[in-house]
Amino acid sequence: MSLKDTVSEKLKSAMKEGNEDQKRVLRLIMAASKLAEVENRGSLDDAAYLGIIQKEVKIRREALEGAVAAQREDLIAISKREISILEELLPTQLSDEELLLMANKIIDEIGASSLSDTGKVMKILMPKVQGRAPGDKVSLIARQALQNRS
Repeated sequence: MSLKDTVSEKLKSAMKEGNEDQKRVLRLIMAASKLAEVENRGSLDDAAYLGIIQKEVKIRREALEGAVAAQREDLIAISKREISILEELLPTQLSDEELLLMANKIIDEIGASSLSDTGKVMKILMPKVQGRAPGDKVSLIARQALQNRS
């Protein structure tokens, strides 16, 4: 079953259960995916759906940081619930150690030696971790791995 079908099925069950938070978040994902399909003039694959979900998680994490800074307990609770709903759709996330091992392996394979090679490493690493780690985290770990080599 594709990720699009999974989201659709989860939305149907959330509607039957009356789970308002889940309905809202899943509808938002479906709307964002439809917009992306219109922009791409075609259907999206699972990798693109994972990207949309990761983007939504990132947005919620930023909102959570703002809510914590503003000491808004109501917004903190909403953001946490939405993040947990979104994370259910993502595959198991990679740990920092796993990402570092993957980055080091790629660095060895391509012979990268300086921070200027970060783009080359990211170009190979991102498709391998698609959906299992946010891009900013992958970039940070790749840069750290390259700095350790210098």
